[in-house]
Amino acid sequence: MEPTNTLAAVLVAPNQFEVQEVSIPEIAEDAALLAIEACGICGSDARIRRRVAGGPMIMGHENVGTIARIGRAAAQRWRLQEGDRVALEEYITCGACRWCRSELFRYCALTDGGLGGPPLRYGSTPMSVAPGLWGGYSQYLYVHPGAVIHRVPPSVPANLLTAFLPLANGVELACGYGGIGIGSAVLIQGPGEHGLAAALAARAAGATCIIVAGRGVDAGRLEIARRIGAHHTVDVDQEDLVARVKDLTGGEGVDVVINITGAGTNTLEQSLGAAAKVATVVMSDAGKETINEASFGRRELTLKSSNGHSYRSCERAIDMIASGEVDVEALSVPPYPLDKASEAIDAVAGLIDRSITFASIVPSVDV
Repeated sequence: MEPTNTLAAVLVAPNQFEVQEVSIPEIAEDAALLAIEACGICGSDARIRRRVAGGPMIMGHENVGTIARIGRAAAQRWRLQEGDRVALEEYITCGACRWCRSELFRYCALTDGGLGGPPLRYGSTPMSVAPGLWGGYSQYLYVHPGAVIHRVPPSVPANLLTAFLPLANGVELACGYGGIGIGSAVLIQGPGEHGLAAALAARAAGATCIIVAGRGVDAGRLEIARRIGAHHTVDVDQEDLVARVKDLTGGEGVDVVINITGAGTNTLEQSLGAAAKVATVVMSDAGKETINEASFGRRELTLKSSNGHSYRSCERAIDMIASGEVDVEALSVPPYPLDKASEAIDAVAGLIDRSITFASIVPSVDV
């Protein structure tokens, strides 16, 4: 008998979740229903859980599960059938615009609400937008015709596979935007989830000098950075970052800087100071700072504002997890049930233990 309802952790007020029973909609010929196995927790969830202007919402955008129901047209288009195991990106696309016809589908206006309707994106679309099941903090998820889908292997635990999106962001930052390759020298500012993922990707790409910088409160995450392959770490509360980078690179500076600090008053200044004469500076959530172009000097610097991941970086991330190239289990904590959604977000946000990197929610409830 097919299910008609699903349990979901519904965000009903800022930072307040309630486990509710929600109706499962009819599935059209061009759509599907996903039975959630696990949903990863993203660092951005700490911000999303404060936003309820559009009404109650089911969060969660790092989703892995099996196809529970699928329309005939969707089955033909996606070449999927019930029982297939997949992972979904957070983007929902129109499939027809100039961006969707390229590798840059993440800029499709539909995902950001630019086509006259509300933004459609897994994990941040309110339940008032039909059919309501837009997040993975649930037993079931609606698979929109514009969903971006990846097949995943049956042998890897779902809670480990949910790390594919943060890892894909790291791959995109390091290799897509940064162009890191064999012999590259890299500085990563900010040892959060994406910073550590970028370090993993840089190591896999062949970088031979990986420096990860953080503050004193990040001691646990800097230790993780060393464990996963960073050659050096810097506590910027104790050391001058630019001087330390120059010392580690023989005065040359690094080929690539990835700034994921989120805030600060001089982090971009440090990025530019640590960069070599020819270098790329990737800015991802770098905070609000003013850049003095006159300080560039006689150098050839490329500054890039990064936004999200590509289909190929997700495929690479899934392969890294499935092959064991990345030991996600060693960087994760046991999954949380639906009724512990707040605790799961606190963990990844570093509010409980700043040595935690990856966490997930599974569709069960502690009794």
